[in-house]
Amino acid sequence: MSRVGKSPIPIPDKAKIEINQSTVTVTGPKGTLSREIHPDMTAAIEDNQLVVTRPSDAKRHRALHGLTRALLNNMVVGVTDGYKRELEVIGVGYRVEMRGKNLVLYLGYSHPVVFSAPDGINVSALPKENKIVVEGIDKQLVGQCAAKIRSFRKPEPYKGKGIRYVGEYVRAKAGKTAGAA
Repeated sequence: MSRVGKSPIPIPDKAKIEINQSTVTVTGPKGTLSREIHPDMTAAIEDNQLVVTRPSDAKRHRALHGLTRALLNNMVVGVTDGYKRELEVIGVGYRVEMRGKNLVLYLGYSHPVVFSAPDGINVSALPKENKIVVEGIDKQLVGQCAAKIRSFRKPEPYKGKGIRYVGEYVRAKAGKTAGAA
């Protein structure tokens, strides 16, 4: 049995879950998320916990079981606590600022890079610390926006310049050696 799939999801007091056939809607203080689950999987509320069950022990059902449970858990955590990714901008002359709702990045290109966040995502810049904070209730969307911002100037291994996640380790490489003869 799937170790992830068989563990029930505790429902906090702040969250409310509705199940209509194969659609699960989770409402909490931060917002509402809805997801269509696979028709083979069944979700039910038992003893103030959300339980996901599968019809058989087929390999496909075992994989879907853990996936469905993880996605539903991410929804519950998202509407109650939310998700947050922090990025840091490292490099001489590299800076970030907010212009209205758009994030403007100066990353050594001939032009500034403008990023506008999708609905449900809150992006803020801390110019003094050269940090970017991406927040939202949808874990996938938060991670996707953070990855998109990071892709504008990935950290390079020689000088360490670029945009990286806070706490990310970038292995430094040795540069060329002069006069290797």
